[in-house]
Amino acid sequence: MAFDNVRFPTSISRGSSGGPERRTDVVVMASGREERNARWANSKRHYNAGFGVKSLDDIHAVVAFFEERRGKLYAFCWKDFADYKSCAPSAAIAATDQIIGTGDGAAAAFQLTKKYGSGSRDFQRTITAPVSGKVLIAVNGVLSTQFSTNLQTGLITFNAGSIPVVGAIVTAGFEFDVPVRFDTDAISINLAHFSGGEIPHIPLVEVR
Repeated sequence: MAFDNVRFPTSISRGSSGGPERRTDVVVMASGREERNARWANSKRHYNAGFGVKSLDDIHAVVAFFEERRGKLYAFCWKDFADYKSCAPSAAIAATDQIIGTGDGAAAAFQLTKKYGSGSRDFQRTITAPVSGKVLIAVNGVLSTQFSTNLQTGLITFNAGSIPVVGAIVTAGFEFDVPVRFDTDAISINLAHFSGGEIPHIPLVEVR
């Protein structure tokens, strides 16, 4: 995946709209009963950055970012202000927020994940774009600094000599971005009406 590890301007993304999408086929029988089938195992997020554009300077910043990414070609980081932490947005991240694995005495690498729900249908979301300097790791509740973080995969790798022992619970707290791309190769700007409140359509889609 062609990916630039740079973040879309947060002053604009803060006012955007969007969220997760799932793809479900629904077949209604003659009796009125339904058959439902999930086409996607994971959700996919869509955003419209246009709702965050408030000035001509914002448009200038978006156009510059769009041109640098070559439209749809290069993916980039997006801060979803509704969901960017291992905990609730108003809480402070803690190294015990999310369980990401159990040690077996040999595995050094663990994938950052975030759990949604608390029942039998919990969804584990793979986190692939953690924010630099915003990842905390604990082993059996004890904070660890003996690890490295891959900022393009979300993979945590413990240093030699610090690999979690058999049965050790590995937990993490983190901030993260969503890897996205522009979902258009053209941005249409109508300056004649922008001052009157017209909002340009700037679609973005999550990439995997």
